[in-house]
Amino acid sequence: MSFSELNIDVFRAINDLGKEYSMFNPAVYFLAEYMMYIFALGLVVYWLTRTTKNRLMVIYGVISFVIAEILGKIAGSLYSNYQPFAELPHVNQLIEHEIDNSFPSDHTILFFSICFLFFLFYKKTGWLWLVLAFAVGVSRIWSGVHYPFDVAAGALLGVLSALFVFWTAPKLAFINQLLALYEKGEQRIFPSKNKSNDKSKNF
Repeated sequence: MSFSELNIDVFRAINDLGKEYSMFNPAVYFLAEYMMYIFALGLVVYWLTRTTKNRLMVIYGVISFVIAEILGKIAGSLYSNYQPFAELPHVNQLIEHEIDNSFPSDHTILFFSICFLFFLFYKKTGWLWLVLAFAVGVSRIWSGVHYPFDVAAGALLGVLSALFVFWTAPKLAFINQLLALYEKGEQRIFPSKNKSNDKSKNF
């Protein structure tokens, strides 16, 4: 069996679940299309905790996503394929999407680059973020807009980017300096008696 055939077979196995278990399609549609907005709200909530550790985690997460997205654009220029619904018959398509290069999956890059970074910060509870990232990746296949290879590549780029940032960003003093400057100004405008002085290290 060729790689292309395997990619299609795995896609069919997941995408056909939407035909067999159609009652789950609304939930999958929400995961695939709107979870990113809930996720963005989660980042804001972490930021509003006003703890240095959480804020560094958010900053690192954003940096991780930017790096992974750049790598994704480079990968997409080297390899490309259209969405499954544009290439295959009888696809369970839940999302309207323009036909373009679907490799790698941008949604998967977003979730894995940040969720894996969160996991590195909070290993005891961070696995919940990994479950969310995995669920979003599967939802993009179930919805008919990505092949498994698109999602796997996005996940790999996200994980590698998160590891790189987690290992290197703490060595960049200017990030802590800029955050400290921001928090100093914030404290003057919005004083908080419970402001944490927790400093981020490798966890």
